Amino acid sequence: MSTDIGVWIAAFLTLCIFSFLYKDNPFYKFAEHLFVGVSVGYGIVLTIHQGIIPFAWQPLKNSITGEAPLWRFFVTLIPVGVGFLFFSRLMPRYSWLIRYPIAILIGMGAGFAIPRAMETSIFEQMNGTLRPFGVINSLSAGEIIGAVLMLIGVVCTLTYFFFSVEHKGIVGGISKLGIIFLMIGFGSAFGNTVMGRVSLLIQRVDFLLGDWLGIVG
Repeated sequence: MSTDIGVWIAAFLTLCIFSFLYKDNPFYKFAEHLFVGVSVGYGIVLTIHQGIIPFAWQPLKNSITGEAPLWRFFVTLIPVGVGFLFFSRLMPRYSWLIRYPIAILIGMGAGFAIPRAMETSIFEQMNGTLRPFGVINSLSAGEIIGAVLMLIGVVCTLTYFFFSVEHKGIVGGISKLGIIFLMIGFGSAFGNTVMGRVSLLIQRVDFLLGDWLGIVG
């Protein structure tokens, strides 16, 4: 059995979380609240040291001390002022001001995310689906079958989400085939998620039996 205090704390917290398998209890609530509190505290410290200090405090300080041009001071005040508008939510009279930073945040987020999503989810998908047919002469029989199945799956799945045409006849049959491909995809994703969770469970059990109790070498 380990004599390291850190291992004992980790084992205690692990057992506190596992105690929820029996029923909700104070030990589980303690571990849960501790995890949330530590996560929030860590996030705040990380935001201060990697966000506020290098991008707000340091530029303002450099402008005041003359290490940076004075115009940098006023340029930095703009995002700092927009950030302070988030705190207007705490004052009911001025809570409407929070709409401006939220609008800027969502607008910038959408502007960065949409091109990236188009490139990774649409263009790359099209490229990956059609690329094998450009070199089909150099593919083996298994690779050709896989490429054809991928093309059929993509077309059928997209047809299922094409609601401008009533799903009857040929379109209905293709869309039903698309449902099968969707279920296969969801099943694979769910199985992968379960495998990941089981791996975490195995790691925790190995920690308890090995690092803590020393039963498993």
